[in-house]
Amino acid sequence: MVKTTGKGFSFNPKAWIEPKTLNNSVQKVTGATKSFIMNVCVAIILIGVSFVIVSPILAVISRSIMDPMDAINPLIYLIPQNFTLQNINNAIQVMDYWNTLGRTLAFSLGFALLHVVVTSLVGYGFARFKFPGAGPLFALVIISIVVPVQTYMVPMFLNFRFFMGSGNINLIGSIWALGLLTLTGVGLRSGLYIYIFRQFFRGLPKEIEEAAFIDGAGPFRTYLQVMIPNATPAIVTVLLFAFVWHYNDTFYTSLLMPNNRLLSVLLIGLGPNFQSIFDERSPILTQMVVFAGVMLAIIPILTIYLFLQRYFVEGLERSGIVG
Repeated sequence: MVKTTGKGFSFNPKAWIEPKTLNNSVQKVTGATKSFIMNVCVAIILIGVSFVIVSPILAVISRSIMDPMDAINPLIYLIPQNFTLQNINNAIQVMDYWNTLGRTLAFSLGFALLHVVVTSLVGYGFARFKFPGAGPLFALVIISIVVPVQTYMVPMFLNFRFFMGSGNINLIGSIWALGLLTLTGVGLRSGLYIYIFRQFFRGLPKEIEEAAFIDGAGPFRTYLQVMIPNATPAIVTVLLFAFVWHYNDTFYTSLLMPNNRLLSVLLIGLGPNFQSIFDERSPILTQMVVFAGVMLAIIPILTIYLFLQRYFVEGLERSGIVG
């Protein structure tokens, strides 16, 4: 508005704008600025954390396909100038990769299926049946999850070395030692699998079991024909967990099956074996071959996870162990 003063005319532009409108505009601009700054900060943090997690995998892939001349070039970090498959070919030859991979996949899948059968049956019993000692027994299951196996590795080894107290029965070096552990529900991570199935079966409505009981089905028939078909997410979760852990395991296989030729065990000795077979003493080239072997070991697991991701996530959500 125009005001008349003793010195002349003066113009106040803010007088033409209502105070409420001005305050609202300032608040909107301030809120948008704060939101933008917050989003930028969150994006920076997520990118930083993602880089920390992904950078080792990127380094493995980069070193696997990198020429040795690029490895000693200080100007090259992750993206090589010269690509080569020689490192991968060397790793395949040293590990006898294709035969070893087939043997490892069969071993891991067989024990994973055995885990599913045993732990689902035990989990169903804990979830649906009341019997004396159920609480203490389930407490022992939880304890088996948190107690590291290294604390009782010596008694376990001696138990299978002198099986049933006999010096004539030695199960060390055979698949029976690990098989008996799995069949009795105390194998690799069996406590966790029992917990997953117990939580999943407790979440299913009891009406479906009651309907089966009315139709004359017993506990085992109900378990096989009613509960198992509805437990697909939990089965896939346990199957994937068991498969991956047996695929990557070096403790049980080295302790109970010392002469095995599985991928995870051969990967540990890949560097020395490469140096021995190729008479190679370069630590840089040896490291690149080891990284190529690691990449070859990772690819099957990633491929399986991509196909089963939806069931895996659903099983974790419904089992109550998210986070």
